[in-house]
This record gives sequence, structure tokens and C-alpha cells, in this order.
Amino acid sequence: MKRSNNLTLLLAALLMTATTPTLAQNNEELPEVTEDGLRLVPDSKLAVVYAEPGASLAEYKRVNILDPYVAFKKNWERDQRRSSAGSLRLTSKDIENIKNKLADEFRLVFAEVLEDGGYPVVETAGDDVLLIRPAIINLDVTAPDVPRAGRTTSYVASAGEMTLYVELYDSVTGDLIAKALDRRADGYNNSFYTWSNSVTNKAAADRIIKGWASILLDALKEAKERLPDTGTAVENES
Repeated sequence: MKRSNNLTLLLAALLMTATTPTLAQNNEELPEVTEDGLRLVPDSKLAVVYAEPGASLAEYKRVNILDPYVAFKKNWERDQRRSSAGSLRLTSKDIENIKNKLADEFRLVFAEVLEDGGYPVVETAGDDVLLIRPAIINLDVTAPDVPRAGRTTSYVASAGEMTLYVELYDSVTGDLIAKALDRRADGYNNSFYTWSNSVTNKAAADRIIKGWASILLDALKEAKERLPDTGTAVENES
């Protein structure tokens, strides 16, 4: 499947992210209803969640995960090129590789968490299939590890941060059920620095992605648990 490069999705994500630091603290300043009719969900586990009124995830037993769009934070490429010297200088190919690897890792980790939780990942639409359309934006890799001869060792307090913008659709009707925005950063520790390389960067990204996937899995399970018991008692005939 080709990488998602939908301009509408990206613009919506960037618009929502413009005030991300404020959103998590002051959700009361957000509109209660979006232009597409979704309502703000209070006290969610993600920074911002909008959902269709009355919609439920209970009917979905499988998921279809689209390839995520990945975009670095503004001026990240320029800043990295300026701060890197000689053989460590990032190329356009390096940057594209980072984005492609993160997109692949996102699908891999998301699929693993959901499948382990009882939700098989499929590639086709179906009445019980939830379509997940993700985007990773404002990606900030503190010290990208690229294959170069004579490269130096980097020690950092944090591997970086990224923001998830995700839309959930009914895979058959195409109805938008919910959308969410959430920023996560690798833990900062001012007194402890760790060696940054491709392995540690991947581990940090996996922790963040796994956290997002676990939140969706919990939402799916909670929706299923809220389903009313439709079983009927059988009366004994005398």
C-alpha cells in the first residue's frame, strides 16, 4: 500500500497541532463541535479527541491500518543539516529513510498490540472492520543515527518527540467516527544522558507508539464491555 499523502489530512493535523501545548491544558477553549459534526470528548486519555455522537466501537472486531503519513517538525531538516558537519551531514535520502522506517514501525507495533489484544489486522473492508488512518507529525529526532564512516557518538537526554493525528472510519460506509491528536516525548532527565543510536531511537519510538495503540485497544475493549446482554432466559416448561 502506498504511503498516505492526503493534503486534507495534513492540513487538518497541522491546524490542530498549532496550539497543541495549550490544548492538553485548556480543553475548555476548544470548540464543542467540529465542522464535520464530531463532539469533543472530555477526560480522554489523549490530548484531544472528537467523536461522532452516539457512535460506538463495539461492533468492530478487526482493524485495517493505513500507512501513516510522516512529517518532521518545521525547520527540523534545516537545523539538522546546519548542526551536522562533514560526513555526518544528513541527505535527503537519509531523511526519507527515517520517515519510511518510522511509518513501517508504526504499522508493525500498532498491529502487534491490537492483534495480541484480540483484534486481527486485515487489508480489506468489512462490516466489523475499523479503518485507522494515522499521521505522525512534528517529528523531532534529537540525534538521528545514519550510516557514515567515522561518525561520532551522541549522548542525549531524550530521543525526541512526535505527535499523532489519527482518524477512525467505518471501513464500509466511510463514515468518520472519531479523530484524535496527542503529543508524546521520550522522557527527559536533566541529570542522565544516554547514547543515541538507531537501536535506542527505535526503542523510544516503539514505547510511544505502543502507548497510543494500547489506548485504542482499551477503547475497543471498553466499548465491547458496555454492550447490553442480549441473551434471553429459557423458561422450563412443566
